[in-house]
Amino acid sequence: MSASDKRERQEIYTYVAPDPVYAMNWSVRRDKRFRLGVASFREDVTNYVEIVSLDDESDELRADPGLRFPHDYPATKLMWMPDREGCRPDLLATTGEALRIWRVCDGSEGEESGSGPGGRGVQLRSLLNNNKQSEFSAPLTSFDWNEADPKRLGTSSIDTTCTIWDIEKGEVDTQLIAHDREVYDIAWGGLGVFATVSADGSVRVFDLRDKEHSTIIYESPQPDTPLLRLGWNRQDPRYMATILQDSPKVVILDIRYPTLPVAELCRHQAPVNALAWAPHSAQHICTAGDDSQALIWDVSAVGGGNNANAAAGGGATSDVSLDPILAYGAASEVNQLQWSSAQPDWVAICFGNKTQILRV
Repeated sequence: MSASDKRERQEIYTYVAPDPVYAMNWSVRRDKRFRLGVASFREDVTNYVEIVSLDDESDELRADPGLRFPHDYPATKLMWMPDREGCRPDLLATTGEALRIWRVCDGSEGEESGSGPGGRGVQLRSLLNNNKQSEFSAPLTSFDWNEADPKRLGTSSIDTTCTIWDIEKGEVDTQLIAHDREVYDIAWGGLGVFATVSADGSVRVFDLRDKEHSTIIYESPQPDTPLLRLGWNRQDPRYMATILQDSPKVVILDIRYPTLPVAELCRHQAPVNALAWAPHSAQHICTAGDDSQALIWDVSAVGGGNNANAAAGGGATSDVSLDPILAYGAASEVNQLQWSSAQPDWVAICFGNKTQILRV
């Protein structure tokens, strides 16, 4: 048993960065459970990404100075390759004005491809931009890495398109005009199925086997109210969740019954900024927002037939009044939230220049 297993973990760990932070995500590798990528949010070109880990000796979250690397403009999203067993290269992806794939070499496996001492460092493996005809590239708002096929990664853009990349070849696999306006988020629901949300106020589902068509699952009740974020429940793909711009509500959707939500989570006191379904449970979701709160909900009450029947019959949204089962108050507005798949009893949030991991 390692020292980290023997020691009683704290409930909360905090990393304080030199600048405000936004994009952040957990490593999914079993051998690097307490590792996160954290990106700065400076309103200029010069930004950076840090690799933060829990130091077992000091029992603190610390950034590794040898793995800090520059990033043009703030990253809009950051994800580690979905490779739990560590069988593939240790890759990290970021989006901004382009999609970048980075290789992280921390020296733990005798890797010799790093740029620093002992082969340590982070290298840009590929910079992917589907606009070859122009120096201008429409900014990418988000992306999602396909767990079922890790060479496949989908990006969303303000130019109304979604692009599916083959990152092994460094080529576009498919590009679709997904919406009438900017696309703000994308989420995979399986090997060849993904969904998007947009400034046009709709949630749309696409199947790569039929690229000419999409299914509208939901539209904002107020015309042209943008939908900002989308989460697809990996444990029960019938369910999605989305966030409306400047709204304290989180909308829960059942894709079998389009147009009407099966529930709305209404306990935030200010606009919601982020959401994450539990990676290990179909019934739990975490939300966070400008009220400085991160809330965990049990949505099992909305999964029964009554709500589905109401939706199918054109009835109103579920009248189940849900309260969160856990609440955490941060020091300021929470702008980012990620739930660890490698260790599902930990959630990470960002606010100001701080990244916190919370035991739930």
